Amino acid sequence: MFSMDASDLHLTSNHKPLVRLHGDMLELSDQAVITPERMKKLLTAITPAHNAAQFAELNDTDFAHEIAGLARFRVNIFMDRFGMGAVFRQIPMEIVTAEKLGLSKEVLDLCFLSKGLVLVTGPTGSGKSTTLCALVDYINRNRKDHIITIEDPIEFVHARKNCLINQREVHVHTKSFSNALRAALREDPDIVLVGEMRDLETISIAIETAETGHLVFGTLHTSTAASTVDRIIDQFPADRQAQIRTMVASSLKGVIAQTLCKKITKGRVAAMEILFVNSAVSNLIREGKIFQIPSIMQTGKGQGMTVLNDALFKLVLEKQVAPEEAYIKAIDKSGFMTMLKSKGITLNLTGGAFD
Repeated sequence: MFSMDASDLHLTSNHKPLVRLHGDMLELSDQAVITPERMKKLLTAITPAHNAAQFAELNDTDFAHEIAGLARFRVNIFMDRFGMGAVFRQIPMEIVTAEKLGLSKEVLDLCFLSKGLVLVTGPTGSGKSTTLCALVDYINRNRKDHIITIEDPIEFVHARKNCLINQREVHVHTKSFSNALRAALREDPDIVLVGEMRDLETISIAIETAETGHLVFGTLHTSTAASTVDRIIDQFPADRQAQIRTMVASSLKGVIAQTLCKKITKGRVAAMEILFVNSAVSNLIREGKIFQIPSIMQTGKGQGMTVLNDALFKLVLEKQVAPEEAYIKAIDKSGFMTMLKSKGITLNLTGGAFD
């Protein structure tokens, strides 16, 4: 897995191991089939006691596992019809910097805010953790403040540079995201990172934390900037949504909605939709006109805003990503097709893969 630069290792009872290599699944044909007995022995040996108890109750659990000097993994253990199984997501030991990711100056400027809510969103496996890690590292190098991260599990480990960083793991150092976030308000933080804003309570406290003079970073599993705003507001009961729209309009500062694309050569690259909440966007949120946000983003390109189609199109023109791959990742496929046709780019849509 290490020599191949694979991102994930998949273990299923009565099957050979598979890895995800540059986005594709690949069976390790030279490896033996893992029997259920062997699988149980392998996974039991690395599972922390509290996760073993959680697995016994729920039949799945998440934790971090480190092989000293070699690699760190985010591990999910589950049960399926074959028995125990697991997925190991490799976490780079060396932090990928904001500069190496190519994050824009406008995005990095979010790191210098004294308060507000910044969200990094996207589907599972879209690189959200890597982007958040790069932003925290950038703050660690360029500010002298107190950072608290709340994660499940802790993925990237940050060494102290210019900031004091306290990393807390849910179910290990704290009961829940909401408990840790509530406690953080009494721990003199400047910046708080919430690994996952999973429920109404966590989202509500995160917004309040941002409103009370703290810079809050969080993640959601949404595909676009506009759908992110909708998701937050829709979490709340109807009788609270007008109030929440007002709170989000004032506290939300930026959304980075990303997806990972296979590169033409090898590896993957992120396409990022970027929203900065200016007065026009703030007014739309307050008035419940979220559907108009993409139009503001189109006219806000000079401020560093980017819609997903433009980000994907740029990767195609730079010959980093094949047009077919970009088309798969596009949300507005008809609009993206029009962009390709404007440059005389045609797609190979054989096989029905792009229907």
